[in-house]
Amino acid sequence: MKQDLIAILDLGSDKNAALARQIRAEGVYSEVYPGNISPDELNAKPNLKGVIFCTDGKSQYTGTVSVPTLMAAPDAFDGDNFTPDTLRSFLFTDCQCEKNWNMENFIADQVELLREQIGDGHVILALSGGVDSSVVAALLIRAIGKQLTCIHVNHGLLRKGEPEQVCQVFRDELDADLVYIDAEERFLSKLSGVSDPEQKRKIIGEEFIRVFDDEAAKLTDAKFLAQGTIYPDIVESGTHSGKSVKAHHNVGGLPEDVQFELVEPLKYLFKDEVRACGKALGLPDSMVYRQPFPGPGLGVRCVGAITKDRLEAVRESDAILREEFDKAGLCGKVWQYFTLIPDFKTVGVRDNNRCDEWPVVIRAVNTVDAMTATIEPLDWELLGRITDRIVHEVPGVNRVLYDITPKPTGTIEWE
Repeated sequence: MKQDLIAILDLGSDKNAALARQIRAEGVYSEVYPGNISPDELNAKPNLKGVIFCTDGKSQYTGTVSVPTLMAAPDAFDGDNFTPDTLRSFLFTDCQCEKNWNMENFIADQVELLREQIGDGHVILALSGGVDSSVVAALLIRAIGKQLTCIHVNHGLLRKGEPEQVCQVFRDELDADLVYIDAEERFLSKLSGVSDPEQKRKIIGEEFIRVFDDEAAKLTDAKFLAQGTIYPDIVESGTHSGKSVKAHHNVGGLPEDVQFELVEPLKYLFKDEVRACGKALGLPDSMVYRQPFPGPGLGVRCVGAITKDRLEAVRESDAILREEFDKAGLCGKVWQYFTLIPDFKTVGVRDNNRCDEWPVVIRAVNTVDAMTATIEPLDWELLGRITDRIVHEVPGVNRVLYDITPKPTGTIEWE
């Protein structure tokens, strides 16, 4: 089923994405287009039922379109003149839209479109285990099955249990063609002695590309590259003044001239819609609601030069923290929580003897846009349980700290 479409023309407003989300919440599909899109281009959009001009109060649209239109400046969007009832009246009375935007219809349409695009071709996907790449994989498996090869690179910087979960869900449960690459030693040898955070990020990114390229080169029949591009990647820079809508190349920083045709089935979904899609495709909650995780993984939470023993201590302490948060009912209520270990030791006492071991730092923050962040106020009983488990269960750790610095002045990560 092809969904009805409401087009939002960006004439300088910062409300485009919010308005698109509001329309979709009403069960009608909406997309944002550049304000200088031609009437012919606009009228060629399938099932176009209406157009909204979203302005900064200064811009003017000079073209004409032969569909119902609603003028919506930012002040009208926020004010009494543009209420949910006004929007509903426009959608369902003026434009005669149907409530046909839902995940079941989206999945059915994408399966059809993917089969049309790919035909009998072969697709490769870098499957990190993150939300976006996992949902892309599940959607492609439904559409083309064994014509998809997923490449999962374990660089040794993932959280406890994540590589195993990727293999279980995609290879064992979804019967995917999954190539698993254990590259931990390769990455750690490249990172040995490197303490500068930016250099660590660069090494991890470049080495990922090399590993992925090595494996992709073995698949000589692969003509398509799937990516987890989502709608915020496209609209984040705006479309005003004729700026092109440009998909970001997200697979490990692959070069722009990559010799594959891109497959990006989620590029018109917002993050919450991606999660809903994953749920509808049967992915487990632990994968669908996976916390934000930096590209370099635990590499930036093993602060300073990475060593294998300290990296393992980060992984184990993080697993304890996540388990205790889950028991306390905080899973899904706190935006992001994790542990990190700085590159120094502190004096402590273990078995009546002096011990020089690492401190573990707990970070738990809430945010809307990651530009600012507040601290989750944890109760002392929970912190006490977490501390007791970490210092007794994680080798090499003798104290636990709780970072209560908001952003700013702190940042969410330490590196």
